[in-house]
Amino acid sequence: MHIKTFLSLALFSVVFLSCTDQDDTEVITPQEPQLIVKFKFDPTQVRLNNLGQPSTVPVGSAAQSPVFNSISSHYLEFAPTATTALGGGTILYRAAETTAGGTNAIDFSRAKIVGEGEAFLSIPLRSIAAGSYEWVRCSLSYQNYKINVLSAGTDYVGTLASFVGFNNYITTHNIGAYAFPVNGNRSQGYWAFGLEGFNYSTSGQAPAGATTVPNPLAATSPIPAGSCVVTGQFANALVITGTETQDVVVTLSLSINNSFEWQEVNADGKYEPAAGENVVDMGLRGLIPSYQ
Repeated sequence: MHIKTFLSLALFSVVFLSCTDQDDTEVITPQEPQLIVKFKFDPTQVRLNNLGQPSTVPVGSAAQSPVFNSISSHYLEFAPTATTALGGGTILYRAAETTAGGTNAIDFSRAKIVGEGEAFLSIPLRSIAAGSYEWVRCSLSYQNYKINVLSAGTDYVGTLASFVGFNNYITTHNIGAYAFPVNGNRSQGYWAFGLEGFNYSTSGQAPAGATTVPNPLAATSPIPAGSCVVTGQFANALVITGTETQDVVVTLSLSINNSFEWQEVNADGKYEPAAGENVVDMGLRGLIPSYQ
């Protein structure tokens, strides 16, 4: 009995020590440093026009700062200088496109949609060309937010889906329980709306060329008409060496300061679709990038 007990203990010790030694030598490879891009929605950030200059709501119109749920981007680029042509910097991201609707368009079914503070993009820093970058160029394509509406003297809240990309191929998109079958292309400015708590939904199209796209580099690096490439400058240039040992997180702060604009029929500052007040502009009102 003593011999059997001794042998059992010895065998247990060998197995235990073998497992312990194996665990001690296991190598866990850390994830390589990433560039991570996130969005922020700021209703107090300065409101800009197409030239990147401070802008007020024009006479005859009214606007509100919506409460954002989510957003998507079609294109993201770091540009070294103010004279770098669009596409001449380091292109970090380009969303899927399709000709299923005829002309080339953003494929909404494959869009990455995120909320504030969520990672929209995460790529290895080693994949980015080493250099100093002063500017960010971001083409927004989709926005989803809450707005206030007035009908028959009563205030309501609803959700609006806004497609601000250059061209958008959409099969069916949804706002809560509301389904909007499109099955085709929709140009910049297409929108759909669903009321909360009541069975009402509608859709429409903002006028061509009415979407504001702030570009402070309009004189030195213009963007194509109908695009939604918003441009913003880092407070201090972002330097990529290719030898980073930690993640770099870039936050794109978007001005939503009175970014939902309509033509007034009743001059009360409230959006009243039933009175014939039409959406004219859903463009973001500026971009301030930062990093840490």
